[in-house]
Amino acid sequence: MSSFPYHVAGGLFKSGATAPALPRPENPISAPVRGSRRRKLWEIPHKFHCPVIGVCFDVDELRSLMSKVMHFPRDTTDFVLHTTAVGTCEERSRLADILQKHLEKRFHLTIKRFAAARDSDALRAQWQAETRRGVEIPAALWAAWTHPACDARLEQEIYGDIHMIQHQIGSGTRADLATMKSLQAENHELRRQLAAARREAEALRDEKSRETHALGERIAELRVELVGKEAWGANLNAQLDALRQSLPDLRDRQQLARRASDAEARATALSATLAALEGEAERLRRRLAEQESPLAPTFENGPDLAVDRDNPAQLAGKCVLCVGGRAGSIEAYRQLIEIRGGRFLHHDGGLEESLHRIDGALAAADLVICQAGCISHNAYWRVKEQCKRTGKPCLYLKSGGVTGLSRLIDTKAGEPLPVVEKPA
Repeated sequence: MSSFPYHVAGGLFKSGATAPALPRPENPISAPVRGSRRRKLWEIPHKFHCPVIGVCFDVDELRSLMSKVMHFPRDTTDFVLHTTAVGTCEERSRLADILQKHLEKRFHLTIKRFAAARDSDALRAQWQAETRRGVEIPAALWAAWTHPACDARLEQEIYGDIHMIQHQIGSGTRADLATMKSLQAENHELRRQLAAARREAEALRDEKSRETHALGERIAELRVELVGKEAWGANLNAQLDALRQSLPDLRDRQQLARRASDAEARATALSATLAALEGEAERLRRRLAEQESPLAPTFENGPDLAVDRDNPAQLAGKCVLCVGGRAGSIEAYRQLIEIRGGRFLHHDGGLEESLHRIDGALAAADLVICQAGCISHNAYWRVKEQCKRTGKPCLYLKSGGVTGLSRLIDTKAGEPLPVVEKPA
């Protein structure tokens, strides 16, 4: 072992003293090999083995290659593996051969590119270009140190360069470690936020899935209901077609029914006119008889005076409300009242019109004719109660015929109508 532990570029210094630079002694192992043959791993200076092993091999890769030739405990540190490999490469060995073959195979492209250099200057230019690029430093280091044109001076320059690059890498690694810790903390926070967002998204997805499932079930129910209604509608259409086929002259019958209804209404109106004319003729006959018999006795309170039919003066100015009756006889009722000088009002008794409108009609009427057989039960009691409460005269008619109404008016028209004061 040398007594000069401090190696510097161009020579050695003694410990504790400063000495001038000494020429490097010739060593057959460290001296560049003449010719075109590249040097092997064990042929380069031993102090270069540490940078080669440390730079050109990954720790896990080195552990895997060393496990092929030696056994070591699982807890062996990376430093022990590194120093063991460096010591083994001082001379040719089985591990040195494995490392040599691995380096040649791994960096063969860079070795082929560096082979174009014919002298140390060209080799130095290639090495400097690779260090400036900073991309393939391990490959350039192996290709330069094993090149036949690499002399002692270039070896020392490469050693210094790689030494400083390692220092720079170590400094950068410390900065990278601090940055990595910050990034790890940020990554942890982002992962926490991502997990919360994923949980929220999962909850929203579950909720949407439940809503979609419920909507799907509702759609299925509506489809079933729609199919049922379509089937029901088809059944009704089939029944309607069957009825139309069984009654081919249904439209003709309906038209005849409408014509019959219109004819009945016209006949009712004509009957009312006829009854009015018959009453007028009867009155004229009685007056004629009275004029022909001037000595005939008169009864002031007799039935003829009390009944004095068709006297327009009895209904003059009176508003007559007719509640109920046949729909086809309404015009006949109107003519019957208006011939006698009255004003006609009508309400159907709750069949189609609202019962609320009957109160206003009752308030405006001077005489109420209630056709009990042609109105609803509620309308009957409402008319009766209102007339009883207000003292308004009300005539009740069982049938809805025009003749019966004419007789009722002829009988009751001679009776004086009570005066009812309308509320202010």
